[in-house]
Amino acid sequence: MSMFSARLPGRPRFLCHAVCALVVLSQPVLAQTEPSDTSVSELGLTVVTASRTERRLDDTPVRTELISGDELRKTHARSLKDALENVAGLQLREIHGKSGYEATLQGMTSDQLLILIDGMPLAASTGSTVDLSQYALADVERIEVVKGAASAQYGSSAMGGVINVITRKPGTGFNAALTHDVGSYGGQNTTGNGQSVAQRHTNALIEGGNDQWQARLSADRRDTSGFDADDSNWVRQGDDSDRRQLAARLSWTPATGQYLALDLQQFREDDIQWLSEEIAGRYPNKFEAIERDRIALASGFTLGATRFTVKALSERYQSDSYKQNLGYSASYDNRDMTLDTGVLSLQADRPMTLWQGAHELQLGLDYRHESLTQFNNGVAEIGSSGSAARSNSEFFIQDDYFFSDQGELVTGVRLQQDSDFGAYTSPKIALKYRLQPLGDVQMLLRTSVGTGYRVPNLKERYYTFDHSSLGYMVLGNPDLKPESSLSYQAGVLLQFASRRELDINAFYNDIHDLIQTDTDNYSVVDGIAIYSYDNIDNARTYGLETVYRDSLTDSVSLNLSHTYTRAENTDTHKVLTRRPEHIGRFGADWEITPSLTLVGRVRYQSRELSSTSPDIWSPGWTTTDLKMTWQSTGWLTLFSGVDNVANRQRDFSSGTDFGPVAGRFTYLGFTLNY
Repeated sequence: MSMFSARLPGRPRFLCHAVCALVVLSQPVLAQTEPSDTSVSELGLTVVTASRTERRLDDTPVRTELISGDELRKTHARSLKDALENVAGLQLREIHGKSGYEATLQGMTSDQLLILIDGMPLAASTGSTVDLSQYALADVERIEVVKGAASAQYGSSAMGGVINVITRKPGTGFNAALTHDVGSYGGQNTTGNGQSVAQRHTNALIEGGNDQWQARLSADRRDTSGFDADDSNWVRQGDDSDRRQLAARLSWTPATGQYLALDLQQFREDDIQWLSEEIAGRYPNKFEAIERDRIALASGFTLGATRFTVKALSERYQSDSYKQNLGYSASYDNRDMTLDTGVLSLQADRPMTLWQGAHELQLGLDYRHESLTQFNNGVAEIGSSGSAARSNSEFFIQDDYFFSDQGELVTGVRLQQDSDFGAYTSPKIALKYRLQPLGDVQMLLRTSVGTGYRVPNLKERYYTFDHSSLGYMVLGNPDLKPESSLSYQAGVLLQFASRRELDINAFYNDIHDLIQTDTDNYSVVDGIAIYSYDNIDNARTYGLETVYRDSLTDSVSLNLSHTYTRAENTDTHKVLTRRPEHIGRFGADWEITPSLTLVGRVRYQSRELSSTSPDIWSPGWTTTDLKMTWQSTGWLTLFSGVDNVANRQRDFSSGTDFGPVAGRFTYLGFTLNY
């Protein structure tokens, strides 16, 4: 079936109207340019997520962490999961029952993080969780991370923070690139041959255009046979997966500054798991086929002094899975799920002068519609029809008040009307102030208070999360109610003339009606523990994060960070599970010659509570990655690396050890540029 064929008729009707509106609005007027997405300019690094407008990184009112394109290239990141591995305080966890990964921040779960692509949401693969390993980075310019409640601008699901992937604008002229790399798990290769190839990755890109039209087409494929830490049994710890991503972008600039952009993306994944025979039957496999089709439109223009941005999104995420025993042709537990998401976003920005100060007034309206269908062996699992739907409309207003050359006060509020849960209001206030220099030290203070709010999504209310391979299942709960939080963030950025930076930030999150799996009340059916979601806890997370950056010389730089997090149930005063108290990151970059670069990345995580009945702790761990890049010529780049050099892995015989899954992985590859 061709890309997106047979998909469009079932899309939300408003997308058709949005297309017409974007074309009409893009007729020649005085307009702003499409964001160039270039990280470095005369004003320094630029980001857009913290304020939904372009700002200097060191001048944003809300602290933002940036993963630059240069960092992505130096670390040879293939997926969004790879790109986020070295972010201070960010914890990556494998998604139970799947081969993917999710992220947590400041003790807040992945369900409470909002993952965006160019400001538009990416549909969750499990519960409210986005599988970070699914998204390839072929077109990515940079990634921005905002920690803490950002609901005043981004609404439900952003109570723990926002991760926004910014894609590149296609270049003019003609450009093409091809990257290919292969890797091996050594003694854990499923072939039994330590010298064989266990993973192949290919990425190709072609783009070009003129001053008015630009286009890009990219393709990415990551094919792995997985790995096996213990070949004495049937189970394999690394899935056999084949992930393919195809993307296209067309941009039109009909007049100076205005733009209209169309993005198409298709993702396909075929995954095989080798399940435990003791739990799921004699030598079973689980097969899953995943499809994601994504269409996004964006337009920017100005009328008078007001800047307008209009975006529309239609996305379909589909998962078809079944189990099959070795030697038997019949399959069982055939589950089909389809999640359709439609979003329309309107934003207006207008500079004003009020009360003897400069203001930037921002108004926005977001509309979102979701529908979920689910069948198991052809039988509806959601009501009698097998489907459920919800929608919500959200209006936000924000005022940036520049009360002096050094200070900025940001106030905002978001009004949400949900079809299932009614109305809710989320206010936020942030203050930024740059102190007078103390010698050669520049000091920037930031503080914010905001409310977070998240309604349970359709999957948490209705979907069956089948993790029987691990001995349990989690059932949706239609009686869930929304969870909310109050988030406090405060920090200071010290910038030294000697190319050093010290960034210190404290945080406190007070969470009410926390949605999580009820581990105290469950039943056992055929050896499988059956759990359900519930609003069972009030909780709080608090801590301190310190980041130190130092350019020792023109060729050597360091980046060190430590995050202390305390997460506890305020009703029982017990520590929350799966939240390590200490996370450390260390990075060292050495430009040996202008064409040869060596980087090292070290990740440390302290022990984490695995179970509360009784208290069982997963041990702490440390991993080290080494990467080398050699710019052989202007058109050829060679690279290689070793991930998890010390081969640190969890104890797979223990169900409460959550250390690293994959062992040592060695790879090499090349990039051709034209």
